Amino acid sequence: MGKIIAIANQKGGVGKTTTTINLGASLASAGKRTLIIDADPQANATSGYGIEPRSMTSSIYECLVDGYPIDGSQVKTCVDNLDLVGSRIDLAGAEIELINKPNRERVLANLLEPLKPVYDYILIDCSPSLGLITVNALTAANSVIIPVQAEYFALEGISKLLNTIRIIKSKLNPALEIEGFLLTMYDARLRLANQIYEELKGHFADMVFDTVIPRNIRLSEAPSHGLPAILYDPESRGATSHIMLAREIISRNRQACP
Repeated sequence: MGKIIAIANQKGGVGKTTTTINLGASLASAGKRTLIIDADPQANATSGYGIEPRSMTSSIYECLVDGYPIDGSQVKTCVDNLDLVGSRIDLAGAEIELINKPNRERVLANLLEPLKPVYDYILIDCSPSLGLITVNALTAANSVIIPVQAEYFALEGISKLLNTIRIIKSKLNPALEIEGFLLTMYDARLRLANQIYEELKGHFADMVFDTVIPRNIRLSEAPSHGLPAILYDPESRGATSHIMLAREIISRNRQACP
């Protein structure tokens, strides 16, 4: 059965979409059948793979609001073993349309259930909010990756997200676990970046990934070419760090399921 991982943080600009794009490509290149769900109305994970949102026959919006099955809504990407269910700006209005649906928090979980045997990993790129669509993602997920930017203010929003995760665990999804905290935009030359890593490790210990994602120009350039870093520049530190992250996640899950 596939594992569903939400990539979430209500703070914007911490690297959620970059992580989703490149972790998905790295898992797929390791031979894992992977699906990305772009659950952000900005649709950056969609355009980051060179897919034009208007060209899609259906998106995650139609799945959530109109009940389209996800199997059939996914598109192939430029990476073998990797499919994507895209997003578009319509998704911004989906929260209002979901309000009156029965079991509104479980719509995405019900849609993804038939796909668990098809994929090894399903990654959900969440929007920078704690609204109903993010709640749907966390209710559907087995675990959550929390990207944390290596800057002081990035630590401030974590407590609010952890509180949301606690509420969802108690009321909607008792099996939800934290896959790990991922330090992004890391610059080893900066004392502050090292302090934040040590602070995260001090608070959350083994829940912090050993892999950190460095600041990297090639990683920033890749989405404008519609490619993940692993195809745009396989030798770049941005690409190799995500390959290491994928290996760490695969290893952790292998240990959890002997």
